[in-house]
Amino acid sequence: MKRVTGIGGIFFQAKDPAALRAWYKTHLGVDVQGWGGAAFSWTDAEGNPLKGTTVWSIGAADGGQFAPGKSFTINYRVDDLAGLLAALRAEGCNVLDKFDDSGYGKFGWVIDPEGNKVELWQPPPGQ
Repeated sequence: MKRVTGIGGIFFQAKDPAALRAWYKTHLGVDVQGWGGAAFSWTDAEGNPLKGTTVWSIGAADGGQFAPGKSFTINYRVDDLAGLLAALRAEGCNVLDKFDDSGYGKFGWVIDPEGNKVELWQPPPGQ
């Protein structure tokens, strides 16, 4: 079974998310959208579009989406979320009981040995 197939997104928190988003937009040219982040479309070596995007997003420091005491999470794309979560549980990993299935895809979480909350995402068909 394939496990991680790419990075779906990088999410981090800030004391002043609006100011930090503005800094990234002004100084690094990140195309920050109204929802608070940017989506980078994938291309091959020649610049031809591929299916998939990587999201970059800044959230509020009190947003609650990260592990306690952590300021970031990385979202990894997977092909078979249920199969991977089962494999991780069988391997003794700290898999969270929470599971989300929405129009954005299926989400599950595991805590790594350093206490980081790792988000696993199976995109909806066609993404």
